[in-house]
Amino acid sequence: MIVNVSVKVNSNENKLIRISETEYIAEVKEPAEKNKANAELIRMLSKEFNSSYKKIRIKNPRFMKKIVEIDL
Repeated sequence: MIVNVSVKVNSNENKLIRISETEYIAEVKEPAEKNKANAELIRMLSKEFNSSYKKIRIKNPRFMKKIVEIDL
């Protein structure tokens, strides 16, 4: 499954908002340095999809609009 996620970093709280079946907005407390925000995003998506974090892969980790592949 391919999911598009818009990420906002340095937020007040971690929040995952579902826009549609394949589109989400993620607000992450962590800064966008040393892969901290991406790791938190993977953790949030693993809870949302009840999947292992090892089955979630970010295809374009350096951009704020991310394409995420999830093996269900």
